[in-house]
Amino acid sequence: MDKGLYSLQLPSNENSIAVVENFVDDLVATLNIGDDVYANLMTCLNEAVTNAIFHGNKQNPNKLVYLNLEIINNKRLVFTVADQGEGFNFNNLPDPTAPENLENLSGRGVFIMKQLADQCIFNTKGNEVELHFKF
Repeated sequence: MDKGLYSLQLPSNENSIAVVENFVDDLVATLNIGDDVYANLMTCLNEAVTNAIFHGNKQNPNKLVYLNLEIINNKRLVFTVADQGEGFNFNNLPDPTAPENLENLSGRGVFIMKQLADQCIFNTKGNEVELHFKF
């Protein structure tokens, strides 16, 4: 499995998160990915898909979340998560590490993805994120 392209179309409900987790578990077993990378990619994909369902598509049953994976040279995973929402300005998010934001219950997802993925790239509209992981 040197190269591969996988694609999932997920309904905008919380059951889709379990589908993604199962997909990642199978992928990790097949590619023999280490625990550290596994934890990072599971956390990032969970955040990205959750954001797409709840913030992007606002749990609209008529909208889908698209998850694509490209495996490159059996060394790198490139995930793309896109929703059918309006997008958001990812450059204008409050800093979750600022003292006034530390106790907020939300607002950490993008920060976490940027910390844990090798690369985290948003499209201009803000309704698609590309996450890179080396393994």
